[in-house]
Formats: sequence, structure tokens, C-alpha cells
Amino acid sequence: MNFDLPEVRGRLTPDMALDGLTWLRIGGPADVLFQPADADDLAHFLANLDPSVPVFPLGVGSNLIVRDGGVRGVVIRLGRGFNGIEIQGQTVTAGAAALDAHVARKAADAGLDLTFLRTIPGSIGGAVRMNAGCYGSYTADVFQSSEVVLRDGTRKTLGAGDLKFAYRSSQLPDGAVLVSATLKAEPADVEELHARMDAQLAKRDETQPTKDRTAGSTFRNPAGFSSTGQADDTHELKAWKVIDNAGMRGATRGGAVMNEMHSNFLTNAGGATAADLEDLGEEVRKAVYADSGITLEWEIMRVGEREAPEPAK
Repeated sequence: MNFDLPEVRGRLTPDMALDGLTWLRIGGPADVLFQPADADDLAHFLANLDPSVPVFPLGVGSNLIVRDGGVRGVVIRLGRGFNGIEIQGQTVTAGAAALDAHVARKAADAGLDLTFLRTIPGSIGGAVRMNAGCYGSYTADVFQSSEVVLRDGTRKTLGAGDLKFAYRSSQLPDGAVLVSATLKAEPADVEELHARMDAQLAKRDETQPTKDRTAGSTFRNPAGFSSTGQADDTHELKAWKVIDNAGMRGATRGGAVMNEMHSNFLTNAGGATAADLEDLGEEVRKAVYADSGITLEWEIMRVGEREAPEPAK
């Protein structure tokens, strides 16, 4: 680390190992991990941090590969000061660190339908960032606004038009940290909502390797094509199907494997490095392209350096 850190009320940890903060349990250290006390603390930190220092907001690490060389700059992880959930009428405002499942359950208790969030393994910040979705519903469908802290420490409210939602993506300003989101949900019967979520959980456990060390879906479902040959963003073509067709279900590299139960789940079967996982993913992409001409796009975010920097002399 060759940069100065502002004084904060939260916690600053130099050379912080990140492997324990991701679901895949792999990856090198961050130069610094910052856990702000609240949004004011975060804004103060960013306003006084050298603008040349990169920052990376880390959620619960459920859809992430941190490369073996670690992350340069500051990794920001939001905690208890950012996990509140408030409900007023049909609107649900949740801190970025609130778990998707908790938001879905609390909304259901209030007779509001955010059930699609129940089986998404992440937090609201990640759901907005990745336009997370399930069962045909997406975060963009219910999104109203987000509060963010920009890289210069300015606090700002962003609407859907600012984020430019697309399939499994949105566009936050560079260096911005999302601190909360407001969603609008349709009213429904409380018991029916909870029964639906129970059924979703049962279906997930039957079809996905929920007991294994994965990062959720590895690749986005490919766009199909209409009868005129134009791209059709219906996603009826599934990533697991083209992976199977290319003979890559169960493929391995080091400790990494394309899961036998669901081939779109890249899995740390034991002792995998980040390089094992990412390289196996790239092998799958090449095999699928050779077999079908389809280019799979990563859904898992990959950050950091392949190798650790040389120590200063």
C-alpha cells in the first residue's frame, strides 16, 4: 500500500485476506478493506481519499471471483449500518447490505410481493448492480431509486434512467457505492406469498447445488434470435444446455469443476485457486463457441490481479 488513508469511525484493515469473504473461498488480499460505520463515514472517507486510489464495493461475495493476486486499492464492505429494511405503503427501502432473502421475507410479512428475491443469494446492493432476477422478475421491474455515494464523497439519488438496467447488469458511475434502494411491490396475501417462497426454495434445492461451494450462475443465458435473425432477449436458450451440448458438464481443472448437478455452476470442489476457476470457465466458453457458435458471457464478476505484485525493494 503506497497511499494515505483518511481517519474514519469505521474499520480499516490493511492487507486483508478476501478469500473468507466470498462464497467460493478463494482469492488474494485487498490492499485495504474499509468497513464504514454509516453513510456519513463512507462519504467522508471517499471525499478525503486520494482520487487516484481505486475503490471496489464488495457485497456478500456470492457472485464473485477474487483473483489470486488480490485487489489493489480499497475494498469497501458495508455492514450493520447499511442493512436496515423500512416499509411504507407499497414501498420497501433497504440498505445495500440487507440480504435479498431478508427483504423478500419482511416484504411478505407486510403483504408485499418481492418473492423473486427469496432465492437470490446476495444483498440488495448486488441485486441493483446486477439487476438480479428469478422466475421472470427482475430488480428493474420493482426499482424506484437508489442512494449512492459518488467517488468524490458526494451523496446522490439515482433513478432507473440513471442506472440503464439491462439483462443482469446496470450502470453505476465509476467508483460509486450504492448504500440503499427503494423498491415498489404489489400487494398480495401474506400466506400465499410465504407458501410461494417455500415452494421456490424447495425447487431450488432440487435443481441447484446449494450445498456446494459455488458463486451462483456462472454465465448469462444467451440471447436467442427471432425469425428475422435479430437478437431476441427472451433467454429461452439456457446456458446449462449449451454447456451440456459442448460436453462440458463435469469438466475439471485443478480443484474447479462444472457441477454435475447443474452445469452452469462453477464449483470449488476443494483446493481450487481463482485461476483454476476462471481458466475452467474460459475453457467452457471456448468449447461452447466451437460447438454452437454461441459466446457465453460471464455472469460472475471477476476482479483483481492474476498474480501478487512484486514486493517493494
